[in-house]
Amino acid sequence: MTERVILAYSGGLDTSVAIPYLAEQTGAEIIAVAVDVGQGGEDLAAIRQRALDCGAVESEVVDARDEFAADYCLPAMRANALYMDRYPLVSALSRPLIVKHLVAAARKHGGTIVSHGCTGKGNDQVRFEVGLAALAPDLKIIAPARDFAWTRDKAIAFAEEKGLPIDVSAKSPYSIDQNLWGRAVETGFLEDIWNAPVEDLYSYTSDPAEPRDADEVVITFDAGVPVAIDGETVTPYQAILELNRRAGAQGVGRLDMVEDRLVGIKSREVYEAPGAIALIAAHQELEAVTVERDLARFKKGVDQRWGELVYDGLWFSPLKQALDAFIDDAQQQVSGEVRLTLHGGRATVTGRRSEASLYDFGMATYDTGDTFDQSLAKGFVQLWGLPSRMAAARDARLSGS
Repeated sequence: MTERVILAYSGGLDTSVAIPYLAEQTGAEIIAVAVDVGQGGEDLAAIRQRALDCGAVESEVVDARDEFAADYCLPAMRANALYMDRYPLVSALSRPLIVKHLVAAARKHGGTIVSHGCTGKGNDQVRFEVGLAALAPDLKIIAPARDFAWTRDKAIAFAEEKGLPIDVSAKSPYSIDQNLWGRAVETGFLEDIWNAPVEDLYSYTSDPAEPRDADEVVITFDAGVPVAIDGETVTPYQAILELNRRAGAQGVGRLDMVEDRLVGIKSREVYEAPGAIALIAAHQELEAVTVERDLARFKKGVDQRWGELVYDGLWFSPLKQALDAFIDDAQQQVSGEVRLTLHGGRATVTGRRSEASLYDFGMATYDTGDTFDQSLAKGFVQLWGLPSRMAAARDARLSGS
């Protein structure tokens, strides 16, 4: 029986060339699977047809935009996931979803091999292959760019030789990956980390320095889930889409950073994630109002570890699943409204209110109506500082001073 390769297909040069190349190398039939995670660009029907024209025996396109928003972006927001305290995991979030659909296609079409277009330098090879090992350890994996030293020059020559229906003349100076949660740009002149980003590499965000009126938005959350914007009910997908539009128009969510890749090298990346940054800012503020102090302090460590696990390709790991359960429980009272002002590249919280608020005006005020019993504070301070005072006395005694 002829083997079948399930190819993660984008419609671009590299994965289009991979169809006849893999068929030649393996003797297998190729099934192309394209997953829409809100990346925009070409119509999925055109991408499906291109795969067939390049020699795929089957071609599937999956509209996973709502699934991506609800099951991948939303958990990242509830975890306030910012790798290295800055990056909201744009590419890392889409990979486990794509893996899930590749495995489903393999089961449906009798596939025995999965192929992806990742190189040996990046994080995505790990995310794809560790995810596949967790969901379908029986499937073999081929990565042409890594396993066969497949370069862009070779791909162009192969496409021309085979007469593939691909435009190989246009070459972006950047490597770009984008989806609903954001956009990642690297390579080209950005590899010199002294070079400043130029305006034409951005597409999700407008120049934050341009003069414009501020935009005020109110986001309503229910148990950590955004459910309305300015009083209008939204799905997670609609919430992210709307905030991408409004925050992006104000230049919110631009990042230029040198990050630590999983494979051990440092890489310069430029990101745009307007909706992600605005939502995380609002969510963090609502947590500050509704989450008890010790739980909030502990959750910060959980959030950081969650982000590292997802960045490192361990979405399906036992630890990630256990942290999901903790975060879900910690979100039960994170309900209310947050008002943001979007302007000049910033998403600034200007108001918050919640029925689950732990903020007590009577306890907090310094004016008339203060209900805080200050007479209790003196003894509390003495007891709180007792260990430090005893240690200081001990040290003074032993030092002879």
